[in-house]
Amino acid sequence: MRRYGKHTDEDDIRQRPNPKGNRPRTSIRPKHEDAAEGFVLTVDRGRLTCLVEGRSVHAMKARELGRKAAVVGDRVWIVGDLTGKKDTLARIVRIEERKSVLRRTADDDDPYERVVVANADQLAIVTALADPEPRPRMIDRCLVAAYDAGLEPLLVLTKSDLTSADKILEIYSTFGLNYVVTNREELATGDAADRVRERLTGRITAFVGHSGVGKTTLVNSLVAEGRQRATGHVNAVTGRGRHTTTSALALPLPSGDGWVIDTPGVRSFGLHHVDPSRVILAFPDLVPGTEECPRACSHDEQDCALDKWVEDGHADPARLYSLRRLLETRERREGD
Repeated sequence: MRRYGKHTDEDDIRQRPNPKGNRPRTSIRPKHEDAAEGFVLTVDRGRLTCLVEGRSVHAMKARELGRKAAVVGDRVWIVGDLTGKKDTLARIVRIEERKSVLRRTADDDDPYERVVVANADQLAIVTALADPEPRPRMIDRCLVAAYDAGLEPLLVLTKSDLTSADKILEIYSTFGLNYVVTNREELATGDAADRVRERLTGRITAFVGHSGVGKTTLVNSLVAEGRQRATGHVNAVTGRGRHTTTSALALPLPSGDGWVIDTPGVRSFGLHHVDPSRVILAFPDLVPGTEECPRACSHDEQDCALDKWVEDGHADPARLYSLRRLLETRERREGD
């Protein structure tokens, strides 16, 4: 049954009232001048815990931020209930520009970037010397990610009571890395924590490492009582650890001068997002030698000017080898 005739006029059609007609949509966003600054401590299924004036405040991302997501380490601006009381929820309305972003992909073929932490100054790469066996390729990949993000790497070797650290340190001797070697006895007495803590003061340090290397155990020794996280063990059959840390968490040093960000254990560190041209910036002694390189030089080809630069004695050949080893890492899967 037709409701209207063939020659209906728009004026004849009944229109429903628009209850929101007095509030037309606009691209102008509120300024939220009363927002308070916060620091993202952890993210759990869309809920963020932020430090605001010494209080832990639970918050959600405001719709006006669109697809932009806040991650651990972000500086944000928050409105709403900032008391931190139970069952209260505030809103994150702005995210400050990040000074650094540590990213990874699931593997080298995955174009989807996962932001691990924001605004970190240092990346602590934790690896065990035994139980499980060290994986230099994993260390290489973490180094590439650190250099790409502009973070200073710190190599932390655990379980030196099981085997010597000399072999691993020799591999990375030409990188000029800061490093700390620890063992289980030193962790128990607190000596290891004291030596690691010296490298963390005044910085925001993200800790990464594959499962079972003792990363969370080390983090627990660095932070105050009551902030420790659950730890796991290494499977005696597979030699792999079990994931006990499922989300990144920022924890303050007891002195209040520095932050430790514990991240979930990883079994791979994809580098699909890395721009190879940024990796060489971590080798300042080689950068001047690239001035004569052909356009878009990969620094691992026949016409690369770095070979002549090193032959002329401007840099240690071992440094060029180290650079090319890292550049190849992006094209070489871990374990190859």
